[in-house]
Amino acid sequence: MRALKILVWGMGVLIIAASVALVVMIVQRAGKAIPAAPEGPPAQISLGQPPGSRIAGLAPGFEGRVAVWVQRPDGERLVILDTRNGRALGEIRLSE
Repeated sequence: MRALKILVWGMGVLIIAASVALVVMIVQRAGKAIPAAPEGPPAQISLGQPPGSRIAGLAPGFEGRVAVWVQRPDGERLVILDTRNGRALGEIRLSE
């Protein structure tokens, strides 16, 4: 019976220690500063789409890439842009 009490106390101490560690970790991660946007003039990127086209949506990608959903008179497409150098990397046509 005595061993059982020692085990219960030990597990209680472990639960409290784990809870404290979890709270400390959450506070540390919440306190990290968000990096500021780089300073400088805003980038100007031309999609080179014909008149009558409109941007229907945007989706961020990795490594500075953005997917732009473009609705054109001749069909829809995705234009993949590299925001670091302002170039269109390619197009994916959604309908032919």
